[in-house]
Amino acid sequence: MSDEGDSGTEPAVEWPVELRGVTETVVATLGPNDRWNFAALGVHAPETDRGDDEGDASAGRPANPPATATTWGNTRTRRNFHRQGGGVVQFVSDPRAFVEAAMTIHERDSPVLDSADAWAEVEATPVDSGADGGTEWEDWELRPVDAAIERTRPFTINRGFGAVIDATVAASRLDVPAFDTGDLLDRLDYFAETVEKCGGEREREAFARIDELTGWRERAAARRNESF
Repeated sequence: MSDEGDSGTEPAVEWPVELRGVTETVVATLGPNDRWNFAALGVHAPETDRGDDEGDASAGRPANPPATATTWGNTRTRRNFHRQGGGVVQFVSDPRAFVEAAMTIHERDSPVLDSADAWAEVEATPVDSGADGGTEWEDWELRPVDAAIERTRPFTINRGFGAVIDATVAASRLDVPAFDTGDLLDRLDYFAETVEKCGGEREREAFARIDELTGWRERAAARRNESF
């Protein structure tokens, strides 16, 4: 990890992985109890896909634009970003680690998960805020100050893994008034079927944890019974 108080003359630190679109990550932020809190964080790639890697100062686009992220609600991540000015973004390939971060209060004494393939310590700067559907949001610019690759592996595509990630989003919205509960339960049912057909053991274990934390299957069954 980087030391505070650096002179600022060192070359800019690069992200340890390629960011494309919205990359789903786990972020660790240090809380007032001196423990690291883990949460899911979608990191939006810097806007450099216009064929101009050098940027355009006259158009207001810096040569090295930051990645961005949005926090929703008065979460620990938001409060810790304000308190500490940053955190540790990590890229994990274990869906079980993602579910724990996304859906539970998960704290540890150290900021990097054993399942992290790579990580970046980032400075987080608030740039905008507002409300949507009764939920407050805040936009952040993220700039890496230290980074490392812990392990490399061939890139594989697993629909079950993607379904787990999408399921955490649907499950987290179940009790949010702005979202239709029936639609969310239908999505979870579809994701569950995808994990069963296409996922491996880790994906099935991760989805079982979603079941345990939300009880969505019981809610879906009760809804079906009410329709008869």
